[in-house]
Amino acid sequence: MALQTPAQRKANEKFAKRNERKLGKPKTVSTKKEYPVSKTWIALFCFLLIGGGVLELLRIFF
Repeated sequence: MALQTPAQRKANEKFAKRNERKLGKPKTVSTKKEYPVSKTWIALFCFLLIGGGVLELLRIFF
C-alpha cells in the first residue's frame, strides 16, 4: 500500500466528512448472536437426551 501525501490525506478526510453528511453516520453493529436453532428446540433436545439417559440407567439398575 502506497503512503499518502499530506494533501491526499486531507482530501480523503474532506471526502469522508462530506460522504458521512450525505449518508449519515454508519450504524453500529450489534453484538447479539443469532443462533440457527431456537432456545426452545435446544431445551427440548437436552430434555430428551437427559431423560433418555435417566431411563436407561433405571433400566440397567432395576
